[in-house]
Amino acid sequence: MPEQDEHHGKVAFITGGGRGFGKAFGAALSARGAHVVLADIDGAAAEAAAAELTAAGGSVTGMACDVADETAVEAVVGEVAERHGGLDILVNNAGLHAAYNRPFTELGLANVRRVLDVNVMGVVICSLAAQKAMRGRAGAAIVNISSSAAYANRSIYGVSKLAVRGLTVSFAREFATDGIRVNAIAPGLIFTDTVRAELSEAEATRVLGEQILQREGEERDIVEALLYLVSSKASFITGETLRVTGGFALSV
Repeated sequence: MPEQDEHHGKVAFITGGGRGFGKAFGAALSARGAHVVLADIDGAAAEAAAAELTAAGGSVTGMACDVADETAVEAVVGEVAERHGGLDILVNNAGLHAAYNRPFTELGLANVRRVLDVNVMGVVICSLAAQKAMRGRAGAAIVNISSSAAYANRSIYGVSKLAVRGLTVSFAREFATDGIRVNAIAPGLIFTDTVRAELSEAEATRVLGEQILQREGEERDIVEALLYLVSSKASFITGETLRVTGGFALSV
């Protein structure tokens, strides 16, 4: 089967799909023939992104969903599975990022709890909700989005992304009998428009100086990693976290 057609007829559910990586993942999968559901706590953003990708020729739906709300997730995933006959791909992309990448003492307990609810429990809730709809479907795959911060653990954000790596291994073991592969991507500093607007020149220079590959990370680098992990080329890969960091997060 040609690469561009590999996901024809597949159903993909992407959290945090209203913008950023989530929207980019949706664009790539819909371009390859999948029906994509973009779920986001900002329902208007999800619907706008879905409309844009549909206008570009994709089959995309946008839905409001808070990944930390177990009841809401079960309802949305159940609706998608009923409407489309099941689910083939889950991308646990939703997360709290830069504003929470600060010391515990600065954030306070309420913010720490919110990070864990979204970044950790969100992965648990969505994975368990999707399991039944994905069981026994050829090529079924879950991809979690971790971070290079998982290898530094300087804040609750890094700790939450370390937990995502652990969950990836645990769910890979537990879901193997259902024929579901579970992997993760740990992006380094990726120079999206948002990052360019928020990151100081000094910080960008520092990170680039610690990379082995001396170029800026681009959104396409993460999209290509996602497409690989949900493809038949990765059919013997599960429980792994693929670091896409330009060599920033190397460790033994």
